[in-house]
Amino acid sequence: MVSPVTVVKSEGPKLVPFFKATCVYFVLWLPSSSPSWVSALIKCLPIFCLWLFLLAHGLGFLLTHPSATRIFAGLVFSALGLLMFAVTHVLYASAFGMRPLALRTGLVMAVLSGLCYALLYPCLSGAFTYLVGIYVALIGFMGWRAVAGLRLVGAAWRWTELAAGSGALLFIISDLTIALSKFCFPVPYARALIMSTYYAAQMFIALSAVESREPVEDYRQTKAN
Repeated sequence: MVSPVTVVKSEGPKLVPFFKATCVYFVLWLPSSSPSWVSALIKCLPIFCLWLFLLAHGLGFLLTHPSATRIFAGLVFSALGLLMFAVTHVLYASAFGMRPLALRTGLVMAVLSGLCYALLYPCLSGAFTYLVGIYVALIGFMGWRAVAGLRLVGAAWRWTELAAGSGALLFIISDLTIALSKFCFPVPYARALIMSTYYAAQMFIALSAVESREPVEDYRQTKAN
């Protein structure tokens, strides 16, 4: 088991650009009412830094670890715009894998996703009624796969699973806040809550790729068996 101190020492320096870029975003706090390419660049800068964080582990690492490759691809798609987040969640869920299946966890996540959609449903109309439902199902599925492998105690505990689960739950909080603010009612300090949980979610998910699931050789052998 890798200790948290070891993780901080080994991965902390690689995350310094991400923390600096996040601070730049919150310090400048450019108005969202007048979007520009500068504001879009500053908003995406922390995500670009997470690209560099994964690339800092070596291109060979990404090429030989399918789950790390998918998380990197998810980070790329998440920087391309709101419509690409559905692709991002599919890639993240694929990276987390389907083992262990954890059906009870899936049932809990399905119930929570249903409650979230029930909360939003009266506020939705037209195509959003269906689009939001699909998106809730996707992010709920991603959350299930992220949390499914989480073990908080015992020899099976791994900090990467905790990072994946934390990232997924923070992503759900961020997206639920967006939906409530857009469709239902003004959420106090919505933008600060949305962006802080979003950046933290992406950071934790990127961290979960560091001790990636399995090299390509093991992955192919598993598929063959």
